[in-house]
Amino acid sequence: MLGKQMKAAILAVQHQPLVIDDVEIPQELSIGQVLVRVCYSSICGSQIGEIQGVKGADPYLPHLLGHEGSGVVEAIGPGVSLVAVGDHVVMAAKDGDGIRSNVPQYRWRGGGLNAGWVTTFNEYAVVSESRLTPIPKDVDLKIAPLLGCAILTGFGAVENTVQPKIGESVVVFGVGGVGLSVVQAAGLVSAHPIIAVDLSKSKLQLATRLGATLGVEATKQDPRDVIYEVLGDAGADHTIVCTENLEALETAYEVTKTNGQTIFLGLPSSKGHVSLPVLPLHYGRIVTGSLIGESQPSEAIPRYTRLIDAGELQLKEMITDTFSLEEINQAVDKMIQGTIDGRCLIEVNP
Repeated sequence: MLGKQMKAAILAVQHQPLVIDDVEIPQELSIGQVLVRVCYSSICGSQIGEIQGVKGADPYLPHLLGHEGSGVVEAIGPGVSLVAVGDHVVMAAKDGDGIRSNVPQYRWRGGGLNAGWVTTFNEYAVVSESRLTPIPKDVDLKIAPLLGCAILTGFGAVENTVQPKIGESVVVFGVGGVGLSVVQAAGLVSAHPIIAVDLSKSKLQLATRLGATLGVEATKQDPRDVIYEVLGDAGADHTIVCTENLEALETAYEVTKTNGQTIFLGLPSSKGHVSLPVLPLHYGRIVTGSLIGESQPSEAIPRYTRLIDAGELQLKEMITDTFSLEEINQAVDKMIQGTIDGRCLIEVNP
């Protein structure tokens, strides 16, 4: 497929639908690059942020998108040693082991088309070896994309950043793909109770099916009232914010114990600000982020595949909507509207 045409979804202009068009794949692979047939992709909130320009003007337009996918290795470039032709792989949002290659340059409408070290909204992708983790072939490629970001972020935040003790309380604000991952991970380490907070009743129902002790519909109940009623006036041991809603961050900080911690996993606007009382910091309160859960994909993804095999990690249940590549703008619109309960799946080139 090197040098040939493929279908791809292109971000040409911010705040506009993605352009579905033919793109020319690079002619050859350089050191550390791998050609992957992209079977399935999911959409992360980061891509919605790119489309909506939450970080400001994008200097790389036009470019390809996506960092959460699964596929099959078609060809490898010089120096690649961790994957081989025919391997099933997860395409991840963060570097793991292997070579971090140069970024590829595609061709589109007679000009260059930019891309990062991994893209997944395209039928084939030239990917940096460092963004690929081989997985057993009995792991369903339809569910594997979630391992590349949603699970890395949610599970990673719980085990690397939050590190709750058995029986400590966890409150999750926002139960989309990352929030549902947090809920499952918190359950696996025996946190209790696990309280899910969201604006959507159907998302909360899914969260409780995946292990949340209680769901709080924030449009009908003040989360603070419910949290204090369940946990007492001291509040929660750990609050994890999986939404870009900064009011949720302020509320989470407010209901956290004096010596507890608030972890922010959302992607806010570059102009966003919050107002937080500082006295709790004197007593040891922690408020911090956790970039992709501080995970190391090459180490974490194989462990998570064992959880899938053991029936302890429910990925199929997290996928609530499926679209073709040609329908990807419908998926984007539904994500912006908040009407996708879990994670959506894009059938790219199965």
